[in-house]
Amino acid sequence: MIRVAVDAMGGDNAPGEIIKGAVDAVNLRHDIQVLLVGMEDVIKQGLSGYTYPEAQIQVVHASEVIETDEPPVNAIRKKKDSSIVVAMNLVKNKEADAFVSAGSSGAMLVGGQTLVGRLKGVERPPFGALIPTEKGVSLLLDSGANVDARPSHLVQFARMGSIYMEHVIGITSPRVGIVNIGAEEEKGNALVKETFPLLKACNDINFTGSIEAREIPHGGADVIICEAFTGNIILKLYEGTGAVLISMVKKGMMSSLRSKLGAFLVKPALKETLKAFDAAQYGGAPLLGLKGLVVKTHGSAKAVEMRNSIIQCVAFKEQKINDKIKESLDAKEQAEEKER
Repeated sequence: MIRVAVDAMGGDNAPGEIIKGAVDAVNLRHDIQVLLVGMEDVIKQGLSGYTYPEAQIQVVHASEVIETDEPPVNAIRKKKDSSIVVAMNLVKNKEADAFVSAGSSGAMLVGGQTLVGRLKGVERPPFGALIPTEKGVSLLLDSGANVDARPSHLVQFARMGSIYMEHVIGITSPRVGIVNIGAEEEKGNALVKETFPLLKACNDINFTGSIEAREIPHGGADVIICEAFTGNIILKLYEGTGAVLISMVKKGMMSSLRSKLGAFLVKPALKETLKAFDAAQYGGAPLLGLKGLVVKTHGSAKAVEMRNSIIQCVAFKEQKINDKIKESLDAKEQAEEKER
């Protein structure tokens, strides 16, 4: 049984959609126990309208909530009984295998590093977001944690991302690309130019060179590396463009009688295609490189995304991703010691 602590109070649609997502997850999977963390009376009232295996949902009381506009460091330090801090301590104390929240990204980043803790050798944990492509999905990291990064950080992102994609998504020898403004090796800003040869020299990843933004939706790489400023812009533009296109397609199909008849005929196939480009289908973004699993979902996450984020934790735990990341870092450290 995988135990997942869920921040019931975090996000624009808390607690209603969060609770519904938790109920949907345990109704779908019998190998998950959800610990709903937050104001006990509010959570229990929200649960009262659902039918679910009661042994698979436990309520953990937390009297405070960290708001998205609060300074993360102060919030983590002062609000010891907030849903984020209480849930992260459950992970830290091995009372939960994972933590999922739609709440403050800053608080999750600070709490992840100070409460859950980084794996030995990890310089900067990145958020890794799965994004839909023509060939399936790609992992974009960093997608929000470190807006300023050094070349060594990006190399670690590539290693951790490769492990995630191979063992959680099932892609053998995932292709790694660094975001750039051209395919040529000499192009890019100072960070890209300095990082490129380091990635090229890595024998433990399948580095395929630069990837331009227009190639990302075509699945030009399985692991897409950049610092978080660039990554977050890519992610938000990706999501916004997808939402607009879906809206325009639906509007176009309802514009006339002929288009409505055509829409009726293609509806099943179109629905399946558009579903593939719905970010909610892929769950949240794990903060890779911590001693425990911390997953950030969109602030606007609804029940489907929360359900999928909870289920996503099972594969992460079963495949022992943290152990594999630690083994990779240890092997690199031993190789560097031999060289010295």
